[in-house]
Order: sequence, then structure tokens, then C-alpha cells
Amino acid sequence: MRKAVVSAAVVLAASVPGPALASPATPDCAGLAGVRIPASVMSLPTSGGIVTAASAGDSCRVDADLFPVDPAAPAIKLRVALPRVWNHKALMFGGGGFNGTIPDVTANVPFGPADRPAPLARGYATFASDSGHQQNPASPPSLDGSFGMNDEALVNFAAGDAVKKTRDASLFLIRRAYAATPAEVFFAGGSTGGREALVVAQRWPTAFDGVISAYPAWNNLAEILDLGYLAQVLSRPGAFPGPAKQTLLYDRVVAACDGLDGVADGVVSNPGCRFDPRVLRCPGGTDTGPACLSDAQIGAVTAMSSPFEWPYRIASGETGYPGFPFLSGADMRTPFLGFGTTAPADPMPATSGYGMQYWDQWVKYFLTRDPSRKALDIDPRRPGKWLDRISALSLIEDRNNADLRPFARAGGKLILLHGAADELVSPYSTSDYYARVRAVAGPSLTDAFLRYYVVPGANHANFGTPAFAASWDSLSALERWVETGRAPVGQVVTDLAHQRSRPLCAYPGWPRYRAGDPDSAASFGCSLSRWPW
Repeated sequence: MRKAVVSAAVVLAASVPGPALASPATPDCAGLAGVRIPASVMSLPTSGGIVTAASAGDSCRVDADLFPVDPAAPAIKLRVALPRVWNHKALMFGGGGFNGTIPDVTANVPFGPADRPAPLARGYATFASDSGHQQNPASPPSLDGSFGMNDEALVNFAAGDAVKKTRDASLFLIRRAYAATPAEVFFAGGSTGGREALVVAQRWPTAFDGVISAYPAWNNLAEILDLGYLAQVLSRPGAFPGPAKQTLLYDRVVAACDGLDGVADGVVSNPGCRFDPRVLRCPGGTDTGPACLSDAQIGAVTAMSSPFEWPYRIASGETGYPGFPFLSGADMRTPFLGFGTTAPADPMPATSGYGMQYWDQWVKYFLTRDPSRKALDIDPRRPGKWLDRISALSLIEDRNNADLRPFARAGGKLILLHGAADELVSPYSTSDYYARVRAVAGPSLTDAFLRYYVVPGANHANFGTPAFAASWDSLSALERWVETGRAPVGQVVTDLAHQRSRPLCAYPGWPRYRAGDPDSAASFGCSLSRWPW
């Protein structure tokens, strides 16, 4: 349990009946307009900052710019939301994809409860930033990598420097608004935001009291290399399985694996199921229509669900990426995140998979810094003259320091979440990260500060129509853990889209049906049979 020193008003509020730590004052919103943010309040180099707007409403919204050291780099744009009745806590939101926009500070945490108030409505001061660049409005959301041409902007995004700068500046503004310091500061993010969540625990172990990391892209460059390889595979003549074939594959995987957890409910929970796509082979191996897969398509599907390794060394020490769980019940009904609806090509179609478009932007602006470069011409297995640049980028993008012992010893708590049917960031990679942390810290210390949950049927960020639209009040669980030392136990995850619930099983557990109402978590137990990943 960690508590910051707060003002006398907080001590007073804690000694009288009423909401714990509720502030009797509203934030001084007008007084924040035009306030300068000294560079000295930030632990990383900036040229200071300034509040560009402060407006009162249901809450006080404050916008600010943090100026770069390099005059050619863009500013970090941040936003702070200050509630009228403050609970003396603060929460930072992480971003997604290449970032480039400020996350919604009124929103909920990843996989947060749809039937509960969001953090701002619960009295949290919330804040977030664009991570140091604004995306081109003409680009698809979170898919503009053009900022990577500037070194400071790249490090702000990929190494997480913008997170710490935003945190320091935002706390300065919160203190200025309430004349008090937050008693606790939390971080919540998914995907890129999940990587940012692990970055803060790794690099600044005392900056946040509790962290929620959902579907984290922690080994970012390693995944990008796999995405580049898959883009090449899917671009081969006849290799791309169109939407009808993706649906066929999904339906057959579910039919083969669904009942292995004790109940047929459309959710594949038993992680031991393995599906051989060759059972869908077209006669003769040639494409004869939507009811089967050609040999080329079977090869593409197999490549996506298999580990990818490269035959060279990179500075981060990573040697491969574990592949995606398409053959373990991934939701093929959200093709934009996975295969896409059309094959990768040059130029890269907006209808190709998100990961293929991410690779295209990375090649143009991070790797070669040549916007005219054709991404499919770069082979991740044989990068040639680009190997040194790949290796250098790996030190920035692969945030793979699994030694979280300083965070644990400082009292920090970490909740790690991933959907078993994630199409964009592999849950296998998160399980690998968890195993690394456990190997470094040991089982006892790991269990004292970290809980990892894999949610069957849940996909990436509840995008589209997942088999299980995960909803869990992780923030309340994290609060209790930080404030009282009570670790999460007996947690339940809800699928409001289908009006059902499941036990939230700590890894390596998974929900096995026992008896009773199949829509009730009480009818399931957490099996601890051996996971293959």
C-alpha cells in the first residue's frame, strides 16, 4: 500500500463521515487557463508547456501542450479532466495503435464494466495524451506512422517517454487545481496502451500505484516483423482467404473445440484444443469455392497461427513472435483486425488487415524513413541492409525488461488481461511475458503483486461482435489491492451482450462447466489442466 502526502483538507475529510477522501471544493478551473508548466516538474527533458484551454462543465477539462527539446519535433498534447467532487485519486489512460489522438478521458478502462460509472464519474481526475504527435485526419484511426521520421517523436511514442512527461505535467495541474496531491495514481491501457502500462511499471516503478495492462503489445518490433512476414504470405497469388472462407474456418474451429470445456455455448474455453486446417482442403488443393480452403490458403492460415522466428540477432534479444490463435477459436467475424477483407498489396489497401497496414506505415516511416518505399519489398526474414536499423529500433520498441521487482517492492500492483481470441496482439505473447516475470521475480513475489487473466472468447478490445464481450470492474479490484492489500479472488467476468458470466480464472486456469445454468459463473470451476501456451 502506497500513499502520497496530501493536504490537510484530505486528513480532515478522512476523519468525518461521508465519502472517503471527498474534496469539499471544486477545482479551480478558471485559474488554470494559460498556466505555464515548468520543465522542472518533468523528469524527462522537455521545453516546458502551457495550458491552451480550460473549460468548466460537468467536469473541468484542461488541454495543454508540452514542448519538445528538438524544435522540429511535435508537441505532446494532453488533456486532464477534473471532477467537481474529487476522490483524491488520478488515472491515466493509454493509447492505441500508433496513437496520434488523445484518448477519451471520460471513458472506461479496457474491458471495463459497461454497467458501472467510468473513472471520471467515480471521482477520479483522469488524463491522457496523444503520445507526442497528431495523426493526419485523412489516415485511418491510429494508423498514421509519419511521426516516426523524427527521433524525439519516435522515442516519445515507442519507448514511452511521452507517458512519463504526461504523467508529471498532469499531476502538476491536478495539484494546482485542488491544492492537494493525489493519494493514489493508476494507469490503464490496452494494446499500445497495454505496452505503455508495462513500460511505466518497468521504467518508473514508483510513478503509479496500480496498473491495468490489457492485451499489451509489449514486444512491438517482434510482432511487427511477424506482421511483415504474414503480409508477404497473404499477398501471394491465391493465398488470401476471403471473408467467406474466414467464416468457414471460424465456424469449423468452434464446432471442433467448443464442447471441450463441458458446454457448447459458442465460446472455446479449453486451450488444449488444436485444429488441423487441412480437414478443409479443397479436392486437389485448388480453390473450388467458399466451402473449402486451397493449399495456398491452408499455408497462409497455418503461418498466421504458427510461431515466426528470424535467423539473425537483434539488440533487444527477441528471437521470434509466437503467432496468433486463429486455430484456437479466434473470432473471424472481425476481419479488419485479423486477415482483413482483401489481400495485402502495394499500395496497401485500407481493407487489408490492421496489422498489415501497421507494417506498411512502420516500413515507410520507422525503418526506411522513405514514404515511397513499398512495404512488401522488405523481407523480415532477410532484411539485408536494414538489419542494423531493425536492431536499433528493437531497443526502443521491444519493452521486454521483465524485472518488475522494483515495482513490486515499491508496493505497486499489476493486473494483466488478454482475450484468448485476440486477432491483433497474440495472447501467447502475454503468457510469455508473464512467464518471464515469474522466472525473474519468483512465484511468491509474482503472486504478491501480479494477477494475469486470459478471457476465453474475448477478442481485441471487444471489437466488432466477439464471442464473449468481456466486462469486469478491474479498477475496483485494483483499488482494493492497493489500498488494503486484498488481492483479487473469486472474480467474475460478464458478457453483457449475451447476458452471461464466467469465473475470471487466474492463469493458467480456465473455466470448465460443471453443472447448472450455463449462463452463470456459478456453474463453472477454474480448471488448472496444462496449457499448451
